[in-house]
Amino acid sequence: MRTSLSELLASGRVLLADGATGTNYMMNGLGPGEPPEFWVTDRPDDVMSLHQQFVDAGADIILTNTFGCNPHRLKLHNAQARTYELARGAAELARRVADAAPRPVVVAGSVGPTGELFEPMGALNHAAAVASFADEIRGLRDGGADVAWIETMSSPEEVHAAVTAAIEGGMPYVVTCSYDTAGRTMMGLMPGAMADTLADEPVAPLAMGANCGVGASDILVTLLEMNGAPYPLVSKGNCGVPHFVGTEIVYTGTPDLMARYTTMAIDAGARIVGGCCGTSPEHLASMRVAIDSYSPGERPTMEAIVEHIGVLTNSAPAETAGRSTRRSRG
Repeated sequence: MRTSLSELLASGRVLLADGATGTNYMMNGLGPGEPPEFWVTDRPDDVMSLHQQFVDAGADIILTNTFGCNPHRLKLHNAQARTYELARGAAELARRVADAAPRPVVVAGSVGPTGELFEPMGALNHAAAVASFADEIRGLRDGGADVAWIETMSSPEEVHAAVTAAIEGGMPYVVTCSYDTAGRTMMGLMPGAMADTLADEPVAPLAMGANCGVGASDILVTLLEMNGAPYPLVSKGNCGVPHFVGTEIVYTGTPDLMARYTTMAIDAGARIVGGCCGTSPEHLASMRVAIDSYSPGERPTMEAIVEHIGVLTNSAPAETAGRSTRRSRG
């Protein structure tokens, strides 16, 4: 049963987005430096299997396997000419899973950053960035994606370029940034300023928010700092904090922790909650239960976040100094 993100948001209920792609593929054999996008053609059954596991766990939104599917990322593997092919193929695989689901499931076309710096710090300019995103978004659209899910962004210039490509390609869009550098994005964008970066776009986003970053506690504080935004908020946090066990990266988040994170994200204003790095179908199933059994609580305080989710990794950004949501190093 096909639907749109707008229709699901209009229902008024909190929506569950899926979990991680790359870290789950690693558990299934993705090698170091291997682009996950190649699995679209090399291991399509595994791509569909992860989508299916997330749907079975209760996801309302599944993201395509296209985070790095732009020419700038793919050229690292001499595959920039495959941008459209891989994007379309990834959307088609996700579409097949969504269409077979017993309930409406949205296919969100994942659009990650180029990995390049904009002028004058780097060589990338607006026109080139738009063209790069346009190839990917056109493939996602033609493959059946319902919405462009622009994620893990750090610079307003790159957000604007990706949004421009989505609008020109006739796709509704969502934007999430990664606040992983002392409460800011790597390029200095503050959570409270994100809505302003989108205010002048000719088509408004369906939702905005944060993803990835450094942990579930920090993304909850980021969400609080987006209070008052005129768009539905998204929180798609990492499954705890990564650390090494031997040579393996392990995330500290348990299913129970991700369930607590989910209810606190809703209390902080999120309309869409999901997981990013380290979030497995098992974690997501626990988050589904948390949403379905949710009872409204108070807006979380810094103290409550630290008590129930864990200490913060980021230090306090200047704009929140002195507020009750102030970050601490823990």
